[in-house]
Amino acid sequence: MDINTLENNLKTGKTSNLYLLYGEERFLLENTLKKIKKLFGEMVNGINYIQLDKDNISEIISDIETPAFGFTQKLIIAKDTELFQKSKRGSKNSSVEKQDNKNNNKFEHILAEYINNNINIIRDSVILIFIENDVDKNDLYKAIDKNGIICNFEKQKPIEIAKRLKIICNAYKVNIDSSTLNYLIENCGTSLQDLINEIRKQIEYVGKNGTITKQTIDLLATKQFESIIFDLTDNLGKKNIQLAMQVLKNLLNAKEPIQKIFITLYNHFKKIYITKIAIKNKLNISESLKLKPNQTFLVNKYTMQSKYFKEAELRKILEEFIDLDYKVKNGMMDINIGLESILCRYCS
Repeated sequence: MDINTLENNLKTGKTSNLYLLYGEERFLLENTLKKIKKLFGEMVNGINYIQLDKDNISEIISDIETPAFGFTQKLIIAKDTELFQKSKRGSKNSSVEKQDNKNNNKFEHILAEYINNNINIIRDSVILIFIENDVDKNDLYKAIDKNGIICNFEKQKPIEIAKRLKIICNAYKVNIDSSTLNYLIENCGTSLQDLINEIRKQIEYVGKNGTITKQTIDLLATKQFESIIFDLTDNLGKKNIQLAMQVLKNLLNAKEPIQKIFITLYNHFKKIYITKIAIKNKLNISESLKLKPNQTFLVNKYTMQSKYFKEAELRKILEEFIDLDYKVKNGMMDINIGLESILCRYCS
């Protein structure tokens, strides 16, 4: 089941007795869990509300079969159980770790059989929710898929994020257009929690019937580190060394480690170089850059920046970064001076 369908079901009060919720988008996952808890009603820890993890997951069958004294149903949440992990064959784990993996695999199979054979008991008296970061489609996964609901909370694509942010703005009677929403996402990343925090700042600033603009975003938003690197590269491409050095200085003043800036700049120029080669050879840029589905909006940004540089220039800059790394590691040059020298040399 996809996220939107699950959310719509919960809005109408429709719940299941068996869930597996997993994925990277933790804000939406936790929000869904809150909605299920709200629909469930009063929770008394240890009576009709049980929390399990990898250390006590072996108690789950006993917890399912123990009545919720005084209540009609019991809510059991099993989080980070390690029951959905792939078995690590051929790994160099210790004998203890290998035994733990073996025990987990064995119990995973036992629990899968129990769910298949006792699903009517679960439907009568329990709401059972598994929460994981990632899963393997093992026997337990298949048992839940057969008898309950599985939802993968994938990172949202920009178009989906924009819709959610627009709903929030509409609720507060604040105006924002599509291009401004995209500008916010490009500058602040694709973490839904961070973006909701940013949009709330904007709403407070412009007020009811106000309008969020690119100017208010530039004024108030906390830009993602990678977005600032795009700004720095834009200034380099335009040969504006003064602004480029100011961006670098602002990063250092914000206590960003110079090594992090150096590595990120190298990787950034490498991606611009890959984009340049992909365009030249008519290759798919998104695939060449190995972008995730929620990062495809970066294709346009890398394409635009690739126009600032010639292929030979990009190759030369990457070589200078590698040379600087060697000199820094061997105590032949200060990293700050070396990085500034590369930037100034390109803009000269």
